[in-house]
Amino acid sequence: MAANGTSTDDAPSSDSPLLRETSRSREGTGEGVDRKIETAWVTPKRAVLAVLALVLVAGLAYGVWTTATGGQALNVDREKLTVSTVKQEPFQEFIAVTGTVLPEQTVFLDAVEGGRIEELYVQEGAMVEAGDPILRLSNNDLRRQVLNSEAQIAEQQNQMEQLKLSMEQQALNLQQQIADMEYQIKQLRRQDDRQERLHERNLISEEAYLSTRDELEYQQRRLELTQSAFVQDSLSQETRLTNMEDTEQRLQRNYEVLRESLDNLTVRAPIDGQLTALDGEIGQIIRSGTRLGQVDKIDDYKIRADIDEFYIERVQPGQTATTQPIGGSEYALRVTRVYPEVDNGTFQVDLQFAGDAPGGLRRGQSVRLRLELGSPEPATLLARGGFYQSTGGNWAYVLTGEGEAVKRQIRLGRQNPNYFEVLGGLDPGDRVVTSGYDTFGDADRLVLE
Repeated sequence: MAANGTSTDDAPSSDSPLLRETSRSREGTGEGVDRKIETAWVTPKRAVLAVLALVLVAGLAYGVWTTATGGQALNVDREKLTVSTVKQEPFQEFIAVTGTVLPEQTVFLDAVEGGRIEELYVQEGAMVEAGDPILRLSNNDLRRQVLNSEAQIAEQQNQMEQLKLSMEQQALNLQQQIADMEYQIKQLRRQDDRQERLHERNLISEEAYLSTRDELEYQQRRLELTQSAFVQDSLSQETRLTNMEDTEQRLQRNYEVLRESLDNLTVRAPIDGQLTALDGEIGQIIRSGTRLGQVDKIDDYKIRADIDEFYIERVQPGQTATTQPIGGSEYALRVTRVYPEVDNGTFQVDLQFAGDAPGGLRRGQSVRLRLELGSPEPATLLARGGFYQSTGGNWAYVLTGEGEAVKRQIRLGRQNPNYFEVLGGLDPGDRVVTSGYDTFGDADRLVLE
């Protein structure tokens, strides 16, 4: 018996068939019933977790670094930056507009009457005086109307003369009749007086006496009727003559209009000035109302400008404007008229020079203006620049005394073509990078070299 209390007879010997078979099986396949399985250390899950851990560590490191250094910095060339100083000055809000030079007065030449152009007296661009002929038209129909009107007037005047002659003859005949009747009445009165005395003495018969008196009464009645007819006839003739005179006056007025129309066939300069446009050639048929050209009074000029409709409520007559230098000098203007119509998003205003207009102006010349929108007011000002396109005026790089510029939140208000009004974030004396920020990326600080 063995020491461990196990019988040696129960354990297989090294020479037993079972052990030999087991040994051969392990040597032939390299595997056994108790083989240990090997596991890989790098797995996809472990790789993802490792990457996330690295990103987290890098983010924390960047946060610590930017906090310690003041944010992401970018080295820039100082010479390539535009730096403006914030200042306290009166702020004048104005807008830049472009105006067009126009004559102070322009008179158009329109064909009052149609016709055919027969003659051109001057050419476009010529200087003319009021009343100078510019071109002549012909119109045969109008000439015939004038001749017919003249004939009607002559006929009416002839009828009036005949009526006057007839009235005179009629009046003369009636007056002659009245004179005869008055003479007869006078004779009959004498005869009646004699017969009355004779009748009282019974020297004549009653019949003779009454016959003379009846004749007297008849003639008196006849005289009254004739005088009344004379008055009525005179009134009737006068009325007829008045009507004919009225007709003649109407014919005269019609004739004068036709004569004026005939005179209008010669188109004349309405004012002293320059004939800046003339549209017509000899032989051309022109209709009534056709625009033939225009005459400009070039002694004085005005400016007409188009302004964005955004400012329509802020532009009023009397506001002032200043030109960009013309011939080395600036000129003041005053708004004289604001046109209420809005066309394609703009409205128009007329401006007149406050003093003498600059010499050498020409119709159609462009002039740049600064139109003031109010009175100057004290304000904190920052020069305009390309930075506004990148920041919208919400922040800017402000220089420090350490040779760098840092981001700062700001607030801007009104603006004109030169300045922004600063409402917050900046003080007078601050220096601000006002050039464009397109190349700076997300830098929090600019290190100036």
